[in-house]
Amino acid sequence: MNYIELDLKVDPEFSEILMAELGEAGYESFVETDEGLLAYIQEEDFREEAIADLTAKYLDLTTIAATWKSLERRNWNEEWEKSYEPIEVGDQVRVRATFHEPDPSFTYDLLIQPKMSFGTGHHETTWLVMNEQLNLPHERLSIMDVGCGTGILAILAYKLGAAHLLGFDIDEWAVENTRENFAMNDLPADSEVFQGTIQDVPEAKIFGGVLANINRNILLAEIPTYVQHLEPGGWLVTSGFYETDQADIEKCAAENGLKKLRSNTRNQWATVVFEKIK
Repeated sequence: MNYIELDLKVDPEFSEILMAELGEAGYESFVETDEGLLAYIQEEDFREEAIADLTAKYLDLTTIAATWKSLERRNWNEEWEKSYEPIEVGDQVRVRATFHEPDPSFTYDLLIQPKMSFGTGHHETTWLVMNEQLNLPHERLSIMDVGCGTGILAILAYKLGAAHLLGFDIDEWAVENTRENFAMNDLPADSEVFQGTIQDVPEAKIFGGVLANINRNILLAEIPTYVQHLEPGGWLVTSGFYETDQADIEKCAAENGLKKLRSNTRNQWATVVFEKIK
């Protein structure tokens, strides 16, 4: 599986809104540069006409130019190793690569082999979910990570006291990387990771917490299933959608027996925390 690297030359003040646009179009990863933005998408999902439409949309607002190239898997990983910087959530969580020195001033030190930026904390929604995890009970709970990416949310759940972890993703690279990152962070051998969807999780598996950083459409379709896997009083963290979609997510959750605890936003992205009504 190859990735396309899209190189957008644009005024940096437009980077955030372009990341939001591209994220909606299926782009998984982003790196801000001095000249604009690099964005990454699986080759099979790349649409040249979509880029033409995007550049035309912003041409009256800023100078914008787009070029792209195909990256082999090896080169994809090398790009992230060159560009990856540690991510900090307040003064408690620090996500670092193997080539960064630890910082003992942070309570939670998460070690990853960076292979995808979406999932390592660079994306707003990943930061938002980790920030919420710090204020949720994890001790001795079973936690499910829906669309685990690099496994970063599950790793933080373990460091916060979770007793058992289950993660899954439809992308084989994500599953491979999650397993690698679990091992680097000394997660228990019985931590489960598989390639698949929520439909592949046995009905009998019940969790005290569910982390679902996906996207609006998948959340609306799958929230009823997440609820079935939640114990009474268990929590669900949803993210991966814009502020404008928050009302739809909250309505779906309420219709399925969830009570809203709180919400937060960051650069137009949103997260909402729910509790299953006992």
